[in-house]
Amino acid sequence: MDYIKYALLAGLAAVSYLLLLEWQRDYPPIDSRLEPTAVESTPANSEAGNAVALEDVPDVPSTNSDDIPEVSSAVATTDTVSSQSNDQDSLVTVTTDVLNVTINRRGGDIVFVSLPEHATEIDRPEDPFVLLESSGNRNYVAQSGLIGANGIDGGTQRPLYSVSSSDFSLSPNQDTLQVDLTLTDENGVEVTKRFTFRRGDYLIDIAYLIDNPTQAPWRANMFGQIKRGNYEDPTQGSGFGMASYLGFATTTSEDNYLKIPFDEITGNRPAYDIQGGWVALSQHYFISVFVPPQDMSNTYSFRRNAQGEFIGGFTSPQFEVPANSNGMQQVSFYAGPKDQYRLGEIAPWLDRTIDYGWLWFVASPIYWLLTQINDVIGNYGWSILILTLIVKAVFFKLSATSYRSMANMRRVMPKMNQLKERYGDDKMKLQKATMELYKKEKINPFGGCLPMLVQMPVFIALYWVLLEGVELRHAPWILWINDLSVMDPYFVLPLLMGASMYVQFMLNPTPQDPTQAKIMKFMPVVMTVFFLWFPAGLVLYWLANSVLGIAQQWYITRKIDAEYAAKEAARS
Repeated sequence: MDYIKYALLAGLAAVSYLLLLEWQRDYPPIDSRLEPTAVESTPANSEAGNAVALEDVPDVPSTNSDDIPEVSSAVATTDTVSSQSNDQDSLVTVTTDVLNVTINRRGGDIVFVSLPEHATEIDRPEDPFVLLESSGNRNYVAQSGLIGANGIDGGTQRPLYSVSSSDFSLSPNQDTLQVDLTLTDENGVEVTKRFTFRRGDYLIDIAYLIDNPTQAPWRANMFGQIKRGNYEDPTQGSGFGMASYLGFATTTSEDNYLKIPFDEITGNRPAYDIQGGWVALSQHYFISVFVPPQDMSNTYSFRRNAQGEFIGGFTSPQFEVPANSNGMQQVSFYAGPKDQYRLGEIAPWLDRTIDYGWLWFVASPIYWLLTQINDVIGNYGWSILILTLIVKAVFFKLSATSYRSMANMRRVMPKMNQLKERYGDDKMKLQKATMELYKKEKINPFGGCLPMLVQMPVFIALYWVLLEGVELRHAPWILWINDLSVMDPYFVLPLLMGASMYVQFMLNPTPQDPTQAKIMKFMPVVMTVFFLWFPAGLVLYWLANSVLGIAQQWYITRKIDAEYAAKEAARS
């Protein structure tokens, strides 16, 4: 009996669902099983924290000589310290409203950045997400310095700067915070490395102030580079969807946005000479970027050091400070979320690092529309639903054409089955009779496909907007959906999406080929499994799109059936 079959299928589905939930508990996504790193659990001014940070600083040329770019023989400073024990208190912490930064006085490198506005996990809001760090298993730091004729970073060790305090904080009544690291070289030239932080901003200005009291000109080249170990993106998570890009990126005269993956970094990779430009290390949701002076032609290079770490950076042209005068050179460093509009303000084409693929020109206005809706609604879940409704409304007529064609195909399906029975295996006669039927009924067999193909670029662009948008990270919707950037923990949304796809299949005309019909009938099951681990925001979009499509298709099909019935009644 049919009811027994359906009861067994329902029971099998329930058991499968419970097994899936249990499997999810035993094998959670990768990102939820990440343990806090050594930097997270170690105070920045502790002895252990210093030792970890110093191990990553390229202060021994014999082991890390490939870390610092070379221009010419550099002059070592008298303010270097050979004993590591003197560096145990060399870390300087800086706290603003959006950044927690640790600077190593040895070289003035940024060895730690965490983001208080972005938690590591949604259930650990007090634990800020760590972007840059220098620990035993994760090395990701931003190095900068002066090399060349009189550069201070090319001796036997990186320079050890002096600083007035080891702890700086942006007070509530401050909008700007400056941290000065200073040293005097063997010739009496004073170098100040000044870090400038601003309230609510992830951009850090790094300026070199040179006071040259000598009778000879002082010359150097500024460099900045991002160094990262070969480990996975901690924000990528798990799933069957397309992964976000992890690797370096820059801009060239030939390519506004050039991606340089880690596996393409070899010893023979050419350098790029670019007017202005930038170099970035991109991962899912977050990015770090060096932006050198835009009025200079900077050289960008990408390499791998002896420790297997990847390095991408720039070297500026030589600048000169005349005798008995002062000079300055500045670079900016951004470490924070991929904010499309803020990145676009910092440097040309930097907003392209929010990688929407080749459909970026379609995705960017969709992103703008989504953010505008959310400014009014205040909930990204409802904003996604409204955005889906707007997109559906824009393509309403195209969809109506497609659904009308499908409805007509469904209406003449009994006649097509009669033709198949009449002509059997004579494919030529069957094809001719089918085309005559299409002509008589005024049906375009491709009318259901072409309108859908026109809409596909928009749907794909919307997919990338929802996948790349940092705004969806830890963004709640309703009930148990408290983070639209991760999978639905109970798989309710993907199961509903699969059900909606099955309903859509039932509304479409059944393919005449039995094998094709079985494949199409099984497709909702495949798509459901595929979407189980997709971010909830993406699944919500597909579910809403399917439900709206069902409603539109059902209305059009019913309307066409009524029109046909009226015509038949008039004829009789």
